[in-house]
Amino acid sequence: MSQVKLPGIGRASASAILAFVFNEPSVFIETNIRAAFIHFSFHERTNIRDKEIYPLVAATLDRSNPRMWYYALMDYGVMVKKKFRNPDRKSIRYQRQSPFQGSDRQIRGMILRILLEESQISPLQLSQKLRIDQERLKRITRALKEEGLIQTIGRNFTIG
Repeated sequence: MSQVKLPGIGRASASAILAFVFNEPSVFIETNIRAAFIHFSFHERTNIRDKEIYPLVAATLDRSNPRMWYYALMDYGVMVKKKFRNPDRKSIRYQRQSPFQGSDRQIRGMILRILLEESQISPLQLSQKLRIDQERLKRITRALKEEGLIQTIGRNFTIG
């Protein structure tokens, strides 16, 4: 895969799409995969980089059925997180995620859901529906527009 051209789709997401949608062997890491490999391969270490995990994922990948292999690996990672102290904490990338309720992530999802239902909506109507101030709405919708997820037609927002 030489280039990723869809907005908001990076190399990891594109590789996951190849594995899950097309059952093509591709290497990617997400939080549960990271947890499984850190738990199993990096017992006494901290500050583990994904570049150390990628070769392990590549070496163990079931190239004949990557989709099922990733399903099983991700399920294993979920089990590891429940049974043991979250191994992701040993990753150099680890950051405690902020609460979802009331977060910009939640608002972004709500905006997209509203636009899928209503097709178009004005900023004022959207602000009133979401019960957020205009400045916060401007900041969030600006990012969504830059990512190509929404656009404006006239003064209204619509799906990009």
